[in-house]
Amino acid sequence: MSVSVPIFLVLLSACSGFEFIHHDYKAMLDVMYDVHRRCPEITRIYNLSEPTAQNRNLTVIEITDNPGTHEIGEPEFKYVANMHGNEVVGRELLLKLMDHLCDGYLKGVKLVHFLVDSTRIHLMPSMNPDGWESAYAAMKKNNGTATWLIGRNNSNNVDLNRNFPNLNMIMYQHERDHKGKNNHLEKMEFALSHAENLQPETVAVMRWIAQIPFVLSANLHGGDLVANYPYDVTHSGKAQEYSESPDDSTFRYLAESYAFFHTKMATPSTKPCDMTGDDQFAKQGGITNGGAWYSVPGGMQDYNYLETNCFEITLELGCDKFPPASELEMYWEDNKPALLAFMIESHIGVKGVVKDNDGKAVPGAEVKLYNMSTGKEVYIPHDVISNANGDYYRLLVDGFYKVKITAPGYHPMSKCVVVENNNLQENMPLVEAHILNFEMVPDDEAKPKMDVDCSQLMEVMRNMVYQDEEQYDLTLLKSMLRQRLSDESLQELIYLMDQEQRNNQ
Repeated sequence: MSVSVPIFLVLLSACSGFEFIHHDYKAMLDVMYDVHRRCPEITRIYNLSEPTAQNRNLTVIEITDNPGTHEIGEPEFKYVANMHGNEVVGRELLLKLMDHLCDGYLKGVKLVHFLVDSTRIHLMPSMNPDGWESAYAAMKKNNGTATWLIGRNNSNNVDLNRNFPNLNMIMYQHERDHKGKNNHLEKMEFALSHAENLQPETVAVMRWIAQIPFVLSANLHGGDLVANYPYDVTHSGKAQEYSESPDDSTFRYLAESYAFFHTKMATPSTKPCDMTGDDQFAKQGGITNGGAWYSVPGGMQDYNYLETNCFEITLELGCDKFPPASELEMYWEDNKPALLAFMIESHIGVKGVVKDNDGKAVPGAEVKLYNMSTGKEVYIPHDVISNANGDYYRLLVDGFYKVKITAPGYHPMSKCVVVENNNLQENMPLVEAHILNFEMVPDDEAKPKMDVDCSQLMEVMRNMVYQDEEQYDLTLLKSMLRQRLSDESLQELIYLMDQEQRNNQ
């Protein structure tokens, strides 16, 4: 069964412009339809395979230069919002974001054209439209004051962010046993038939992310102000404990990149939401490891990382879960630079195509990474696999790496690469990830030589100043953020982008 079902839209009357209001289900769809009407050449609207428990569709808008098609070399990106129905800011931000991208594309804004032309973007403004309706009804009944819990769960009273298969326990056992897979841990049909109490919304998202090869994602929540990164589940079972993933440096960088470009998230003077001082997220750069905050078994964030090639973080967008409509524009201005910058992070690291020596795609090849940035060859125990067309995408922070490809029936093949992520550096153009292609040789033929002698690169790195891996990671992250646009420079970029739009009106 196909996961996505295209919606054939009719032309709508001319719109009067986006409004910052709380959009109910019909109004939400109206915004999506209007964006498609205005930008039909770069958009497609589709529904996931299952509707909600109350039979509402989970609707997605795709924004790219060739809608409906996975293009080799073009990473797939997604934002998912309103997973908890009473956390509504993300829902409104994604509606405004799709409107903004459409408008920017029509006006020829370079940043928007880079995103649309080089990325396949998927925006789901509401994963829990049933919960939103309950939360909104409760707010109206309560004289405009939202409650903390009503509408959080779906209409079957299940928390969707505790409803995914808990793959962390499988991964942690494999780590203890020093054997077993470190990615794509559970076949879809097995999960669907063995997991207990899976909700239709969860099943729909599981099928969705199994079908589309997402590379980067963020899940938009509310109730705090922080960028949260894997692992969400503690290794020991404690309620709180830093739970490092194999890609901890990359995840910390991704979280910091969102917090850095948000106008308040990483500002030390920002007050914590609970006002007790327990969660001093702003003073720690606006980020937190999920397990260090509190353990979340069955969450969507870790499921993406352990079951697919997708790196996902969770964004808490503010203290108020259901703020007044009059404040929504402020939330947009706070998040607009970060929302745009985070999508560009789809283009860090390396990407390429794995083919055989006859030019045929090699799907399912394992892409293994070895960090040599400290002068030692350190395996990163989280592989990604090549897609059906043989293309792969591996998000990485700056550094020196060996990339090794293995596939049944072929000789292993390795190449060395220096990763320098220049996007959003001052005076640097927007560019895609470093391209590293592989031509595999069948194992019944002579073994090929490596294209690059990685040992020479390792010898160079042994003479570098960074000998301690932990200190290197910390220095690298700080260096990368210093290289990013300053707050003032980014605001100038956004101002110039808006000015360019006004000049073209």
